[in-house]
Amino acid sequence: MLKVVDETKKAFLTGNETVAWAALAAGADIMFGYPITPQNEVMHYWTRLAPRYGRDFLQTEDEISAGFTVCGAVQAGKKAFTATAGPGNVLMQEPFGMAEAMRLPLFAIIQQRGGPSSGTVVYSQQEVALTTYGGNGEGYRIVYSTATHQEIYDYTIKGFNVAWKYRFPTFLLGDGYQAKMREPLEMYDPEEKGIKLEPTYPLVGLPGKIGEGREPQHLCNIYSLEEELYEVVMKLSADYERIAPDLVEWQEHSCEDADIIILTHGIVSRAADDAVKALRAQGIKAGYFRPITLRPYPSQQLREAIAKSGAKILLIAESSYGQFERLTKQEIYGETIKIEHLYMPGVGIVDYDIINKVKSVL
Repeated sequence: MLKVVDETKKAFLTGNETVAWAALAAGADIMFGYPITPQNEVMHYWTRLAPRYGRDFLQTEDEISAGFTVCGAVQAGKKAFTATAGPGNVLMQEPFGMAEAMRLPLFAIIQQRGGPSSGTVVYSQQEVALTTYGGNGEGYRIVYSTATHQEIYDYTIKGFNVAWKYRFPTFLLGDGYQAKMREPLEMYDPEEKGIKLEPTYPLVGLPGKIGEGREPQHLCNIYSLEEELYEVVMKLSADYERIAPDLVEWQEHSCEDADIIILTHGIVSRAADDAVKALRAQGIKAGYFRPITLRPYPSQQLREAIAKSGAKILLIAESSYGQFERLTKQEIYGETIKIEHLYMPGVGIVDYDIINKVKSVL
């Protein structure tokens, strides 16, 4: 396979361009997709770049088909992926659920847009609930919420790796701002950084005969008996809970003596970081905490940050109407810290918004 990045170098890209380059660097074989803003350019750049490196692309008739073709390709041992947003994310919940049931190493990029329905094509953080617990299963998924283009590059590569290592559907949760804006990042060959790419392998069509050298492959997503499904879900749960400590990621700073901890995820975390620095300069003891993985959620780490700081207020800022707060509350149930919120659904949050909110609640 032709090397994508010969040496580490600086680049100035949009988020969608970054996804395409990172997927190439991660060794992705094929993308299946259907157009929807703001992820369209992932497809556009992939179709421009892929032929140079011997990779493939198929535009399907709709988002449902795009999701199911990824499910089929990974069973054949192909490192396949898709990208979507908004209503496309809704339609893909059926194949995403199949991937959860069958333990398929599906990887998808979600560039959030405003809702409900078609909403706006610009930006939001309104697909948190859909991406973390969408479908009719228990939400055994791995979800990375990125804040920068460097993280888009890093976690696209990591997303493919963890999908194939643990065989749970894996998602990179971005947004319309990240998709469209340009900023500098460092592109690199994963192996040059010591990142071993997980090998792919076929899940079906294996050599040999069942009972003569190999066991049958049980890639099921439907069961005739209640007890069968119960056993499967309990095994899924046990496997997910076992690997969660290895997967969970977060960032925090200035929490040791904080009177108020500002909790954000994704691109809003950039505003929170600036706000905390500005508030500290004004003598207000603000702390910063950001889950990078929304599934699994760094609940223990957030509890510890609350405990060590002695903070009296947890301020949750999000560009949705409480989706991130509801996720957080279920994860830290029993904590007595007062929770305040800044809801700005479908609207960008800047440091000024957070600073004003902090001053109004203290």
